[in-house]
Amino acid sequence: MIWNYFIIFAVVSVILWSIGAWGAWRNRRTLAFVTTGLGLAVFFSYILIMWITLERPPLRTMGETRLWYSFFLPLAGVIVFSRWQYKWILSFSTLLATVFVCVNLFKPEIHSKTLMPALQSPWFAPHVIVYMMAYALLGAAVVMSVYLLFFKKGSDIDKEMEITDNLAYVGLSFMTLGMLMGALWAKEAWGHYWSWDPKETWAAITWLAYLVYVHYRQYHSRTVRPALWILIIAFCLLQMCWWGINYLPSAQGVSVHTYNLS
Repeated sequence: MIWNYFIIFAVVSVILWSIGAWGAWRNRRTLAFVTTGLGLAVFFSYILIMWITLERPPLRTMGETRLWYSFFLPLAGVIVFSRWQYKWILSFSTLLATVFVCVNLFKPEIHSKTLMPALQSPWFAPHVIVYMMAYALLGAAVVMSVYLLFFKKGSDIDKEMEITDNLAYVGLSFMTLGMLMGALWAKEAWGHYWSWDPKETWAAITWLAYLVYVHYRQYHSRTVRPALWILIIAFCLLQMCWWGINYLPSAQGVSVHTYNLS
């Protein structure tokens, strides 16, 4: 099975991403971009092979969504690095992507071709992929908030806050797009756009939490510590929405979004 070859693609990708992170720290931008890009190409080639082999988008199980998260983290990292030249971002994205890769290596899941009828929709792949991109960007934003709250020395944080804001704003934009796609998908699959299913409820709570951050920054731009705490709380809610909901008793046998456990 193609999953048995994952370790080869994963090791090559992580090595290339690590070289890219080292290149960023050494101000060798060409090396950083080329090796990170090659790592992304290698990792995405595995996703494509898996897609072809399974004859469906590899997005059904938690293990499969972790593949996309592992891919989008370095992608978000290299985009942020190219825009703001922040050296730490590629190291962060590589470290976090490696964590998700290791989780998949140490806890492999069964990946079958079976796909329930509700997932056989053209909205399935773009909905989940857009959400994974949002999660990657918002993950980078919460790392910035932790850095500014607990590790940053000095009071001059305007540049860091600009980066944090942009990560949160773009991440929220992707999340909003993902929710709209999900609503269209729900209408096609179940006949209604929104049903306040446990997953949908937590998605709304998470979206509102990030909206609180946006409005707080709009009207209280000089008081940053509460804003940074809002980001941390919002990211915790995001984790609940992403995978925590699968383990809530209220979702078992009720939520239409717990199919990834089967």
